[in-house]
Amino acid sequence: MKEFLLKTPDLGDTEKIELVRWLCKEGQVVKEGDEVIELVTDKAAFPVESPYSGTLKKILKEQGSVVKKGDILGIMDINE
Repeated sequence: MKEFLLKTPDLGDTEKIELVRWLCKEGQVVKEGDEVIELVTDKAAFPVESPYSGTLKKILKEQGSVVKKGDILGIMDINE
C-alpha cells in the first residue's frame, strides 16, 4: 500500500473554506470517484472526490474546521 495525502483543492478566489463534513469514516474503503469530503465557501458547496481507490487511514481536520488551499485533510492507504 502507498499513502496519499487528501488536500484542500484550489477552489478559486475565496476568503474562507469550511470542512462541513466527512462523507466516510476512518477505516472505510472508498473507490476512485467516491465523494469523501464536503467543503463550503462563501460562494458554494464543493464535494471532494477520492482520486484513488483505497482506505481512509486517518482524519486530520475535523468537521467544522476552517481550512485553506493545500491543507492536508486526511491520509489514505491507496491500492496501486
